[in-house]
Amino acid sequence: MSKLWTVIRFTYGNRIKQKSFLITTLIFLLILSVMIHLPSLIAAFSSDGPQKVGVFPSQPDVTPALIKHIASSPDPTIEIVPLNGDEQTAKSMVDSGQLKGYLLSVEAESGSEAAFPAFQYKSKDSMPSGLLRELDTALRTVKQEMAKEEIGLTPEQADTLFAPIELVPVQLTDAKAEGKTESEIELAFVLVYALLFLLYVGVIGYGNLVATEITAEKSSRVMEVLVSSVSPLTQMFGKIIGICLLGLTQIVLFIAVGTVNIANAAGNEMLKELNLNLSQIDPMLLIYFLVFFLLGYLIYATVFAAVGSLVSRTEEVGPVIMPVTMLIIAAFMIAMYGLSNPNAPFVVAMSFIPFFSPLLMFLRIGMSSPAPWEIALSLAILISSVLALGWLAAKIYRTGVLLYGKRPSFRELRKAMRAYDV
Repeated sequence: MSKLWTVIRFTYGNRIKQKSFLITTLIFLLILSVMIHLPSLIAAFSSDGPQKVGVFPSQPDVTPALIKHIASSPDPTIEIVPLNGDEQTAKSMVDSGQLKGYLLSVEAESGSEAAFPAFQYKSKDSMPSGLLRELDTALRTVKQEMAKEEIGLTPEQADTLFAPIELVPVQLTDAKAEGKTESEIELAFVLVYALLFLLYVGVIGYGNLVATEITAEKSSRVMEVLVSSVSPLTQMFGKIIGICLLGLTQIVLFIAVGTVNIANAAGNEMLKELNLNLSQIDPMLLIYFLVFFLLGYLIYATVFAAVGSLVSRTEEVGPVIMPVTMLIIAAFMIAMYGLSNPNAPFVVAMSFIPFFSPLLMFLRIGMSSPAPWEIALSLAILISSVLALGWLAAKIYRTGVLLYGKRPSFRELRKAMRAYDV
């Protein structure tokens, strides 16, 4: 046990002191901080004042009503500029930066006359979705105001007619009859997405690190010295656990920095815009994340360790671990689909397969309500698979670390494994 702890401490201490690890961690922490503050940074560096949008006369002319409506906004982001003349002049103003774009009335697609004109918005932007939403909202309001005046509705009648319909989605769960509210669903989506990404990056990144670490020691012939003092089994699990602790350290740093950034004014404003309430986070979801992260890491790390012991040069690691890497990539892609369809039969079935369950069962726990027996069965299969693969990986590792030169075939490897007792 003392030798195992020595290997763990050496692996963890050696890696955490490396400049590459420290610089990479710092870069990711900076990127995380910038992403959280991105909305406020964009607002700070955006052009001063509202964006100018030109409007040509229409029939009926909505320009005066549009100007009045936007001017009544407490913090208008659009300024309407009345246009006269030909469209070529408007294009020149867009090219010179005087206008962001312009509205041009066109014939309705149905071809029939309408009380309110149809518009085209022309600009140099490929997908001006934000500005289009604001213009659409403004035009809808103007249309309603014009309709009220034309029909002669009283303010009370107009409010009743144009009042928005309230439709609140609620997700039914077995845990509580009232189900999840819209804000809880949105919070779960954001949290599950972030944790899925951490699972994916952590498992694939640190699993690769296990294989690279083993191959590097083997190529430098340090492995021959280590085998004489520490058993291969102790070496393998010492490296796996040491790198796992390294990954957990990095993830804790990410969560801590993310929490600090979100706690400030800009982060709170972002949460309000996204309609997220951190007090609604289910603590069990975080516990499940830790459990599935550890089990997912172990099942892939044991395979990476076994595969890494079979090659003699670090440049050979990539092609050899590619099939295993494709498994975790496939699991991540299925999880992305499952975010919007967590109860799809394919997602449910794959959540019981060991190489996929760390991501998919965690996804189902966060986005739906799998039965307790389903969670227990998935965990039981996953733990059993970790133990079985650990036993097999230990046999391959003990044999592979002392095999140099050409990568052994399956027949040669099986023959060599029979000569050793793990």
